[in-house]
Amino acid sequence: MAQAYDLIVIGAGTGGYVAAIRAAQLGLKTAVVERQKALGGTCLLWGCIPTKALLEHAHALKIVQQAADWGIGLGGVTPALDVAAVHARKDKIVSGLTKGIESLFKKHGIAWIKGTARLAGNGTVVVSGGENQELTGKHIIVATGSSPRSVPGVAVDHTRIITSDEAIHLKEVPGSIVIMGSGAVGVEFASIFNRFGSKVTVIELLPRLVPVEDEAVSAELARSFKKQGIATLVGTKVTRAEVKGSSVTLDALGADGKSLTISADYLLVATGRGPVTDGLGAEGLGLELQRGYVKVDQYYRTNVAGISAIGDVITFGEGTRHPQLAHVSSAEGILVAERIAGHDVRPINYGHVPGCTYCDPEIGSVGLTEKAARDSGVDVQVGSFPFRVLGRARMADELDGFVKIVADKKYDEILGVHIIGPRATELIAEAVLALRTECTVEELIRTIHAHPTMSEAVGEAAHATHGVAIHM
Repeated sequence: MAQAYDLIVIGAGTGGYVAAIRAAQLGLKTAVVERQKALGGTCLLWGCIPTKALLEHAHALKIVQQAADWGIGLGGVTPALDVAAVHARKDKIVSGLTKGIESLFKKHGIAWIKGTARLAGNGTVVVSGGENQELTGKHIIVATGSSPRSVPGVAVDHTRIITSDEAIHLKEVPGSIVIMGSGAVGVEFASIFNRFGSKVTVIELLPRLVPVEDEAVSAELARSFKKQGIATLVGTKVTRAEVKGSSVTLDALGADGKSLTISADYLLVATGRGPVTDGLGAEGLGLELQRGYVKVDQYYRTNVAGISAIGDVITFGEGTRHPQLAHVSSAEGILVAERIAGHDVRPINYGHVPGCTYCDPEIGSVGLTEKAARDSGVDVQVGSFPFRVLGRARMADELDGFVKIVADKKYDEILGVHIIGPRATELIAEAVLALRTECTVEELIRTIHAHPTMSEAVGEAAHATHGVAIHM
């Protein structure tokens, strides 16, 4: 007889496991079906956590390499990277966090059903490839996430032409690597491998790096990458890639219309991610898909009663963009769990979702870019402040970057904040709160920022927006 639950969650990523925990807190009998060997999904196993762990190692290596500047003697020994030790520490971090989720499941009485789930209709979920069984649920949440995808002419062989899944486990530091795509994944791995000692080339199809960011941020990142020795080719299309022995040769069409050929030890494809719905049984159930994504409304309900979907696997419809971010999936999971439990919920404002990119220098952003604000017809006022002026930045020897504020001149409301520089991924939290509370520039000016801190740049940028920056 099928085991019955109030809620069955398919997928234990940052959306699925958070939804399950919140549902259990609200008294729902909950099960999670996950086919991977550990809980946590892409973010914890192959994405956010392992890549950021590698970035922390890259930062540590940077400090050690500059030891003399910090008054630290190494006895004439040249710092060397122990790749095996780096991976061991990274894996220990991941393992500790996955075990933490397992403990939370036990604490809240959530059943982890190991295997692959298929929707069979009428609230039934068939599990195979593990603990083969049938489950029934009053409600089902699809949280199957996404996986790396390539582009025409580039076939991933997972050996020389790789995705981020393989990149986090490379047992050697590549002598050279080409990275296709300059979104968060691409520029983060560019920072990692450059600091580890690889010759790095980043290729971007669009006219600038990190194209979703404010244009000023893109320009600053390009300048910093050049200073660090990272080559960048924007407006460039890769047309073919071929593995030849222990290297990859690729053909591309440059921004000037000329063809070029590049060879490297590895090609990392970081051109985006696609939805994971194969084998889910969506079509047989009549679940509406668009380009493989599960279509939902603003409360994450699908067209099939009793089935919701969250995270990277969803779309709101053609012409809309749903951010594939771990923290977005978690917020959606909480909202759906509370809705199912009968609570009043409000749709998420995606204009207030922070974006964080952990390259060197870091990027944090929220709200409208300057161009988007102007294109919407707003009378815009803009202010920015460079980190290099701050005492705290000089102490840390992290001088690149700035804080930029975009505001409505008529009402003084802050519409967007864009940060590139030290601790940007932490500093952006203040900006998110500012947008959520409809904060004005004047209110941010009157908010006292401690000295000496990196956060002073936020306050100074507010002053600059009114044309009265104190230290510039």
